[in-house]
Amino acid sequence: MLSSLTIRTLASLLCLFLGLASLSTPLSARDSHSTVAGKRVISVGADYNFPPYEFAGVDGEPTGYTVELTKAIAEVMGVHVEIEMADWQTIFEDLHSGRLDVLQGIAYSDERARSIRFSSAHSIVNYSIFARKDSPVINDVTQLKNKEVMIQNASIMHEYLIDNNIQAIIIPVQTHAEALRLLASGKHDYALTANSPSLYLSKEMQLNNIHAIASPISGQRLSYGALPKNEDIIALFNEGLAILKNTGKQQQIYEKWFGALEPAPFPWKKLGLYAASIIIALLLAISVIVIWNAMLRKEVEKRSNQLKSQQEQLIQADKMASLGILVSGVAHEINNPTGLLMLNLPILKAAWIDALPYLAKHAQNDPDFSLAGLKFDRLRQELPYLLDEMDQSTLRIRNIVNDLKDFAREEPNEITQEVNINDVVSTAIRLVDTSIRNATDDFELYVDKRNPIIIGSAQRVEQVMINLIINACDAIEQRQSSIRVTTTLSLDEKEVLIVIEDKGKGIDPANLIRLTDPFFTTKREQGGTGLGLSVSAAIINTHQGKLAFDSEVGKGTCVTVSFPVYQPNTAMEGTFSNTDIFELPKKNKSLS
Repeated sequence: MLSSLTIRTLASLLCLFLGLASLSTPLSARDSHSTVAGKRVISVGADYNFPPYEFAGVDGEPTGYTVELTKAIAEVMGVHVEIEMADWQTIFEDLHSGRLDVLQGIAYSDERARSIRFSSAHSIVNYSIFARKDSPVINDVTQLKNKEVMIQNASIMHEYLIDNNIQAIIIPVQTHAEALRLLASGKHDYALTANSPSLYLSKEMQLNNIHAIASPISGQRLSYGALPKNEDIIALFNEGLAILKNTGKQQQIYEKWFGALEPAPFPWKKLGLYAASIIIALLLAISVIVIWNAMLRKEVEKRSNQLKSQQEQLIQADKMASLGILVSGVAHEINNPTGLLMLNLPILKAAWIDALPYLAKHAQNDPDFSLAGLKFDRLRQELPYLLDEMDQSTLRIRNIVNDLKDFAREEPNEITQEVNINDVVSTAIRLVDTSIRNATDDFELYVDKRNPIIIGSAQRVEQVMINLIINACDAIEQRQSSIRVTTTLSLDEKEVLIVIEDKGKGIDPANLIRLTDPFFTTKREQGGTGLGLSVSAAIINTHQGKLAFDSEVGKGTCVTVSFPVYQPNTAMEGTFSNTDIFELPKKNKSLS
């Protein structure tokens, strides 16, 4: 009889052959919008040998955690998926060629994000350095220099070694199984592979002479990935992931593949042989054990903090998506009564003007004539002002609602709009008007009358401004302390500058260099997540801008944001005197 390993190997080769044969299908024969039983068909690429995430089963059919997750998403979203399996390099190339619509287990990187759209992460995979048990132990990836290191071709670790100039001798292989098999046979020095798949394959192939010696690279996020033209597919998978997460289905699938793994059998024979020596060693080494336990607790705490940070990042992404939906819904509901007010107030004004002569005539015959408890003469003076105030307040509600809708609206990643910085800053201030009023009585806004323009995303720049202004409000400890926001151009007029100054408590010099680190915050007790400045810095960087901080404890903080100025062919003409550059400052009472 054939062993299970032989059957699995034959099934894998059969799947690879079918995957290569499918490459001959013309691109025109595939239609990403074709249907099966009335459902949209989406082609999904998967690695045929990456257990337990995705691999070909003994029957040659796709199986594994991400395969079940994809099928569950297809079921709840009402689409039909066709999962095609091949080696990683092949499916990665097929995605870029457009033969595949989406990959179900692609690791995120900034380089890949330039050409691929990613969903929320559905799992975290850790990578380890594997070596033969007689090989020298290394603790850091930089020690791989001049060593022969096997990695999966075109994988995230392949990119990592090249991008970080590790100077290792890279040996590309098609699968993790091939890398581990070659390593166990004595070829090459090390293998840099995913931890869970490598342990799974080592046990399956009974490779007892290799082990993981270090995990020097932080966990990589696995997501669904598609080309920008298929961004709607990513939105569909994001929604499906959120549904599975909220219903607990994703956790059930995860526990099926990762939570029920049997622990290694306990070495009873070794225990019997060395019981006496272990007891003596324990008695003689109590102090060493105490130190070891302390080190172990620190390591556990470190790993726990890493997992907590990763979980917080995923939770924050879900919260932001839910917040956008909530804001859009609330804005829509507020717009309905606001529209009625804007429609009816002019009618009330016209009715009052038409009725005024009749009421005045009646008041001449009845000196005590009153309406709504007010004498007619007083009502005739005050009612027009009341109606005007109501009209202005309704317009202000509409502006705030529109700003909220613009802020919540999803935009494409391309930043190619002409953005008027004065408009963006004014909109952001309107959105945080309440926070400003609660923080200080001394707020000033100076806007450059030259109306500086940049190329970018108004929504993203607005998000940065909201975050920086709210930070300034949080830094204020007394209402008489001031906040000033200024827009201007640099002296050479090549950069647009936005300056936010506050006379708050300032920032400790030791914290200045860490302000944009993810999850770093000094407001953890107040609910801060430490993502605001990190996200803002990333947005500014994508706009080719700069973010600078100047702060002194007890005296305040000055934040300067700079963007390259946009100067079209029809650039501004004329000159400005010093008194013409800025508009008059706007105080708290006139923010709207």
